[in-house]
Amino acid sequence: MSRQHPVIHLTAACVALLASAAGIAQPVRRAALPDAPSAQAATSADTAQSAQQPDAEVPPPLPAPAKMPAPTGPRLSIKDAERMALQNNPNISIAHLLQLADVQVTREARAAYLPNAWMDLTAAGSHESSRITAGALNSPHVFDKAAGGLTVDQLITDFGRTHNLIKNARSTANAQLNTQRATVDDITLAVDQAFYRALTAQEVLKVAEQTVATRQATGQQIGALTNQNLRSTLDLSLADVQISQAQLLVLDAQNATQSAMASLNAILGSEADEPYQLVDDVSPTPAAAPADSEAMVQLAFHDRPDLAALNDRWLAARQFASAEHDLLRPTISAIAATGGTPVRDNQIQTSWYGAAGANVSIPIFNGFEFTARAHAADLQAKAASEQVRNLRDDIARDVRMSVLNAQTAFQKIAVTKQLLDEANTALDLAQARYKVGLSGIVDLTQAQLAQTEAEIGYTNARFAYQTALAMVRFQTGQ
Repeated sequence: MSRQHPVIHLTAACVALLASAAGIAQPVRRAALPDAPSAQAATSADTAQSAQQPDAEVPPPLPAPAKMPAPTGPRLSIKDAERMALQNNPNISIAHLLQLADVQVTREARAAYLPNAWMDLTAAGSHESSRITAGALNSPHVFDKAAGGLTVDQLITDFGRTHNLIKNARSTANAQLNTQRATVDDITLAVDQAFYRALTAQEVLKVAEQTVATRQATGQQIGALTNQNLRSTLDLSLADVQISQAQLLVLDAQNATQSAMASLNAILGSEADEPYQLVDDVSPTPAAAPADSEAMVQLAFHDRPDLAALNDRWLAARQFASAEHDLLRPTISAIAATGGTPVRDNQIQTSWYGAAGANVSIPIFNGFEFTARAHAADLQAKAASEQVRNLRDDIARDVRMSVLNAQTAFQKIAVTKQLLDEANTALDLAQARYKVGLSGIVDLTQAQLAQTEAEIGYTNARFAYQTALAMVRFQTGQ
């Protein structure tokens, strides 16, 4: 019985010491270490080591990594980010300019239906009584003259070629318009992914900084116990290891935050590195993921702009093939010319001239060029058809996978939330067991590590689900 009194005396001193040290950790969640272990649970190894090292010096606390300054830029929500990207991202401007260029190509094709008019001003001097006697067949007469005239040429019909070329240009312009819509969807998806990646990094950084504060407070309390020879230096060393691991987590989180913010600024079309304050407007209880993937596949077939663009290009290829076949048909056109010759040779009897006529051009043989062009256009149209079929297969696969990923991500929210609750409970129990001396520092540090990992996992799950929903919207063309 006489050996128990000193132990009881140490326990009372430990309780008093921890009561004074607990004030250090009050601002930090779960920072307070439980009371010192009771006499009944003090291990013989700790007592022996304390006896051997009664004057052991406690190493100074580890320096904390430089804390990343809080974002000072404007607040930015996901909707604001999408709107800024659609206004500033150069890919949107590129797609719009290409669409305007294709509209001009349609006007160019339609110009064949309108008359062509041009004016000629001609002056000529000739050697008296000379004739042109070499070269291709032509009129050999050359007279002194100075004249001006107007010529008008009008296509009457080419039996469908111009009509098919106009339809081809319109379909191409529609394809580019749908490509512009697809570019908008691409940018929106990229913004959503970059935004939630940056938001995840910021939240993980907060968890990491809180973890460092918690473990430093625990280390300070264990250091106080070690100075009183109530805990071994092994406990303090393990606590310092946990602090170092938390500091490494902070460094990684800081790097991930800065990298994610740089990516977000690039998607927003900004050359500056703006430190936005990202708004976390994600509901704690988000709606469930879509359940019927087949319905989503049909929705994608109807609404995907890239599929609509490829269908338009296939239609344009068919119309161009028809136009190439029309090269084998005749072309009928009319031409009229009029003008005056104020300065002329005596052989030219009148001071003005006028003439009108029609011409029918019938292709006979040109080395099978028109036949080869028509055949090549047919093959290109078939290739475009196969591209449409290939894209439909890819869309069906991608939609099903995105829906499945969203369903899994939604389930992970509940699982990680349950894991976090269990980790918090386990940490409470580990602290209580350490308080009464039923467990050592290893159990406590493992519980702290599990709680940190569970909190990070829950943060990742929340925003991963929002990213998965953004992918579903993209894959279905919403």
